[in-house]
Amino acid sequence: MTPSNSLILVLSSFFLFFLVLAREGHTLDRGEEEEQAIDHHYHTLELSSFLPSSTCSPSTKGGKKKGSLEVVHKHGPCTKFSEDMVKPLTVEEVFSHDQSRVDSIRSRLTTSQPITTTRKKDAKSSKATIPAKSGSSIGSGNYIVTVGLGTPKKDLSLIFDTGSDLTWTQCQPCARSCYSQQEPIFVPSASTTYTNISCTSTVCSGLTSATGNTPGCSSSTCVYGIQYGDQSFSVGFFGKDKLTLTSKDIIDDFYFGCGQNNQGLFGGAAGLLGLGRDQLSIVSQAAKKYGKVFSYCLPSRSSGTGYLNFGAGGAASGVKFTPLSSSQGSSFYGLDLEYIYVGGNKLSISPTVFSTSGMIIDSGTVITRLPPTAYSALSTAFKAQMTQYPMTKALSILDTCYDFSKFTSVKIPKISLVWGGNTNVDIAPQGILYANGISQVCLAFAANGDDSDIGIFGNTQQKTLEVVYDVNGGKVGFGSGGCA
Repeated sequence: MTPSNSLILVLSSFFLFFLVLAREGHTLDRGEEEEQAIDHHYHTLELSSFLPSSTCSPSTKGGKKKGSLEVVHKHGPCTKFSEDMVKPLTVEEVFSHDQSRVDSIRSRLTTSQPITTTRKKDAKSSKATIPAKSGSSIGSGNYIVTVGLGTPKKDLSLIFDTGSDLTWTQCQPCARSCYSQQEPIFVPSASTTYTNISCTSTVCSGLTSATGNTPGCSSSTCVYGIQYGDQSFSVGFFGKDKLTLTSKDIIDDFYFGCGQNNQGLFGGAAGLLGLGRDQLSIVSQAAKKYGKVFSYCLPSRSSGTGYLNFGAGGAASGVKFTPLSSSQGSSFYGLDLEYIYVGGNKLSISPTVFSTSGMIIDSGTVITRLPPTAYSALSTAFKAQMTQYPMTKALSILDTCYDFSKFTSVKIPKISLVWGGNTNVDIAPQGILYANGISQVCLAFAANGDDSDIGIFGNTQQKTLEVVYDVNGGKVGFGSGGCA
């Protein structure tokens, strides 16, 4: 072999050697890419994140804009409620209350179950036809804001609720009954800007759509009555006064219910702030000021804080919108769910399953309800990607549960919901699981009784999302990382 041939052979060998190395390196890079792609469809969570904290950790995001209120969980360390006032609920109570709310929503969308507000009698004699039980359909909401009412301003902690329209608070002299609340009960006679509404006023007749009940009349004063799914209620005078959101955000002549007969365990809150779509909701009453736009963010844990903003200026960039559906009544915010993804895989669910049931978004429902056909596909897909973890017994309405007691961290598949207009919303990891201690951690979705029952996008799945309601624009938006 000539020297030149030897050189060519050596160079060829080196070339083949480096080619093999390059190919091996390329294979390793591709493997790493595939592994990274797989990890992209999972969340890795420290188990400590499931445990409650006794320290308030305010969010540093959002809530610093015009018309902004701080949102806190009434059972968390950020609330000013005393432990004597707000007894922590057991898991069974939480889900029992949640089901009462779901049943209430369903009945409001199908049949009317009015209460009576007796005409020509005073508020003391006006009462619900069914006695109160626990006040749980409101109590399950848990998220409260503090507003000012009257002149001089009196602070009141109200549960905010996208599933209700009328704002009401308990009022002295509590002619029939008042439950215990954290702040002093509002005294309308002590406010220089309070006025009762006449029975003949057109705004009085508007109570029919806002409450589902025909208003009553007492000494020419309009009387409202509202009842919730668990048979708790508020009945009283219909009035108006100055509502203070912040020192620079004041709504004059705000119409609200001044409750003289209130029964139910509302968790120490002074009443309710109605964020529905009716003309008497705060959204409609403040339309000239805020353009029927509001947004909120619910914190990832009860030890965190979120916000409720009024006005378009509160929405962050990167919010993705889906059209509002008008098929779910005049008060609720209807959405069209189209697809569900688990771990990057689209579930095989016929679109007719979602179109048959319909869907609303609700700030007061805790656990998202899905048609049984859709939930079954979700649960099956989730379990298929969680085989490394031992399952455990069901937790009330949650039947896909795991025992993580022998782990320090867990890897769970991401879940994404695709709404109308191809709006993909990733559920935060804190919205995928519901924990009853680390030995019983469950998929935080539940099945309805029938595929025709209305679906509900609940507040657990909304955690950390900035949810923007543009009522005039006919759309709802979602932005990730709205609060911690």
